Amino acid sequence: MQVNQPKEGGAELNPASNPKPEIRERPILFNGAMVRAILEGRKTVTRRVVIRSSQAETIFPSDFSASEAMVELNSTRFGTTWWKACPYGKPGDRLWVRETFRDARTAGASRILYKASGDVACGWKPSIHMPRDCSRILLEVTDVRVERLQSVTYEQAVAEGIHRHNRVWSSNDEGGACHQYPEPAFRDLWISTGGDWDANPWVWVVEFKRVEVPNA
Repeated sequence: MQVNQPKEGGAELNPASNPKPEIRERPILFNGAMVRAILEGRKTVTRRVVIRSSQAETIFPSDFSASEAMVELNSTRFGTTWWKACPYGKPGDRLWVRETFRDARTAGASRILYKASGDVACGWKPSIHMPRDCSRILLEVTDVRVERLQSVTYEQAVAEGIHRHNRVWSSNDEGGACHQYPEPAFRDLWISTGGDWDANPWVWVVEFKRVEVPNA
């Protein structure tokens, strides 16, 4: 049996070590209503359509079922491919939010305006153009899985940031049809962003928690 010999001072030559996993940051886009929902603590999950790719084809054959997919995705065999296929990372990774903004910083002041907060300005820049140093919201991924869009539950629809007012639910805080339950309100939200609800696509379900950003 091999025994690690101590260095001078008592340190081992080959100490057992478990390096910390790499934490990556990625950008993610949200519209104004969803930014407000995150800031208010109402939104803790987002669903994004799975984009087929050469890697994803390995995981998602054309005839697979939801139960088969979950078994494969959680197996050792597909563990590596799972994280490569998911563009939003793995638990512990972080997402910095891109939103509609205007960088109004000057030599004598430091101010970034955000449309979702009701700031008044002209010349708004689309969220896709927001640089990292203008982002005020940082999220930590807590769970990632894949499921059909229409599998969303009551609790998950609420966690998507669906707005509740006077015991009815609507797609966001800017108005929209009212529903007795949150699931159809989430359907309205999905459609309002250009999504195809009836297609019932496979989606990444990305759960997250907000990380406090100093001076945000």
